Amino acid sequence: MMKTHYNLTNTMKLRLSVAGLLACVLLAVTSCTKNFEKYNTDNTGLKPSQFSAALIFQGIQTALFGEEGNYQLNENLNADCYSGYMMSPDPFRGNINNLTYSLVDGWNQQVFSDAYTISMFDINYIASVGTKASQPDFWAIALILKVETMHRVTDKYGPVAYSAVGKSVTATPYDSQQSVYNQFFLELDTAVTSLKTYIAANPGVVQTPSTSPFYKYDLVYGGDYSKWLKFANSLRLRLAMHLTKIDAVTAQAQAEKALDPTNGGLMSVPSDDAGISGGGYHNPLFVITTSWTDISLGAPLQTYLTGYNDPRLPVYASPVVTDPKVAGALPASYTGQYIGIRIGSLITAKPSYNSYSTLNPSTAVSSSSPMLMMTAAEVWFLKAEAALRGWPNAGDAQTDYNTGIQTSMAQWGVSAGNYITNATSTQAAYTDPTNSANSSAALSTATIAWNAGATNEQNLERIITQKWLAMFPEGEEAWTEYRRTGYPKLFPVVTNNSNGTIDSQIQIRRLAYPQAEYTTNGAAVKAAVQLLGGPDNGGTRVWWDVAKANF
Repeated sequence: MMKTHYNLTNTMKLRLSVAGLLACVLLAVTSCTKNFEKYNTDNTGLKPSQFSAALIFQGIQTALFGEEGNYQLNENLNADCYSGYMMSPDPFRGNINNLTYSLVDGWNQQVFSDAYTISMFDINYIASVGTKASQPDFWAIALILKVETMHRVTDKYGPVAYSAVGKSVTATPYDSQQSVYNQFFLELDTAVTSLKTYIAANPGVVQTPSTSPFYKYDLVYGGDYSKWLKFANSLRLRLAMHLTKIDAVTAQAQAEKALDPTNGGLMSVPSDDAGISGGGYHNPLFVITTSWTDISLGAPLQTYLTGYNDPRLPVYASPVVTDPKVAGALPASYTGQYIGIRIGSLITAKPSYNSYSTLNPSTAVSSSSPMLMMTAAEVWFLKAEAALRGWPNAGDAQTDYNTGIQTSMAQWGVSAGNYITNATSTQAAYTDPTNSANSSAALSTATIAWNAGATNEQNLERIITQKWLAMFPEGEEAWTEYRRTGYPKLFPVVTNNSNGTIDSQIQIRRLAYPQAEYTTNGAAVKAAVQLLGGPDNGGTRVWWDVAKANF
């Protein structure tokens, strides 16, 4: 049933802009889709409206990343590669594409469209059937998913439609990114309060699958509300840290709220990780890596992993192909090596770069591995940065940092060994065996071991670099943190086809708004560009992306 709904909304996304979608929502859910009536059969003891609202939760969760076709455009051919994690061995459009900074509108409208025609559409429906009042615990999870979905959208584009979603049949105004973030924090307030109230009134019930009311619809935590509460607090901490340069007061206030243990705690161990799996959903990176052969390891990730002798390397990636029976294989002298591809490389026709290291389809991106929204390891590094800034309840920066590394190693089932005390290893240089023009010296001299005598900026580079290594393969947040902090240091694009709109050294800062929005919601998107404060291209910074020192 959910698959039917998912396919229907995928069809809708091909023809609806934000304004068109919102007209649908306003007029009535059933005027846009005919299958909601299928959800009105009560076989659970819930009222029909509650059952309808609950059943579409799985659609919201799976739509956050989408299956391979959607995911490839939602994230893989933008943030995953801009973050330094990945690069494609496919010369899409003759190398005139996102990866050489020639932004493809047909690609980049996908995440915008999916967020509104699937996620916001369904969340509006959940609200419309009275779930806020009848099941505030379900509404709390809807709000958490809403914030998780839409922060990815605003962080890609800047100002977006948010407060007015579903209120107009003709046009949908955009909110400034500052306003959107303020709404995020208020929605997380509601979610946290509702979950705390429900847990207090139903001790033990919401942690047990057989008794949790949300169990059937939960592809993240199996109905465990205490973990959803930790996720909400951790998400708040992530969003707060985004604001350190633009609004340090709000950043600290929201971080302190997240760090306050009376609010339910933070993710701290791998079992707290927020990942989507089950319900027929599979990790889309598996197909993109294997049968499509459209994504490989990025050169920056390879050089940090190899330079640091990182034990996660064989979990994250597969070594190069040197089998002479395979077309395009590298020479036998490269056996056992890991070689990524640098973004903007001029890729010749397949299979020239197919023999380079791919993501490991047996481990990190196996078909059954969850699509990770956030991990406990990331949270420890967020705490380390908060401690470095002297914020209350953050703990000790060095302890948080080391715990972040250890938590990531535990997540991936490897031993940290003496990794944490390694004070000499640094990023390796990059050598492209196919084209030496793509090769580069290492850009970073950051070592692994914490150095109490280093400057705050030097230790921030340590924190962010290790957080970046731990967040793999979640490229969206990795790209955001690179834009916010400048870390880790990433190789600039080799070929820049942006016609001067994107600086190769500063690197890409955002995606342009879909052209369909100019056609159907033109006044609103033009006003959004004014809020953005620069031209609607990949070189303009979003609100929180400020060109100044971190400390």
